[in-house]
Amino acid sequence: MSLQTNITAALKEAMKAKDQVALESLRAIKSELLLAQTSGSATELTEADEIKLLQKLVKQRKDAAAIFLEQQRNDLAEPELAQAAVIEQFLPAQLSEADVEAAIKEIIAEGNFSGMQSMGQVMGLANTKLAGTADGKTISTIVKKLLTA
Repeated sequence: MSLQTNITAALKEAMKAKDQVALESLRAIKSELLLAQTSGSATELTEADEIKLLQKLVKQRKDAAAIFLEQQRNDLAEPELAQAAVIEQFLPAQLSEADVEAAIKEIIAEGNFSGMQSMGQVMGLANTKLAGTADGKTISTIVKKLLTA
């Protein structure tokens, strides 16, 4: 089933359950999908594009929540985190840090990379290989750690 179909079904369920947080989250996803589809590109959205879009939405919510928490505004942070949790349901299962580290070690060994000057190459390969299953910040942190060791 496509993401659009899953979102529509979940939207109907949220309406029936009168779940406002889920409704807001799902409407945001649907809106972003519609914007991406009508942005002028002639091609359909691929699954990778959909995953990137969902990751962007989750990151926005988490960043906003972090800012609210810095300012001791828990009342505003909680809805953002709740929306992020709803959106994450549509993402593939995330890898643990140990799994990400193992995958990056494999990339470094295959390419015979060493030193920080090869970080860009390793990041490119890692982002391609781990797309949708790990966030960029985690990948970046692990790549830096492994290349400086």
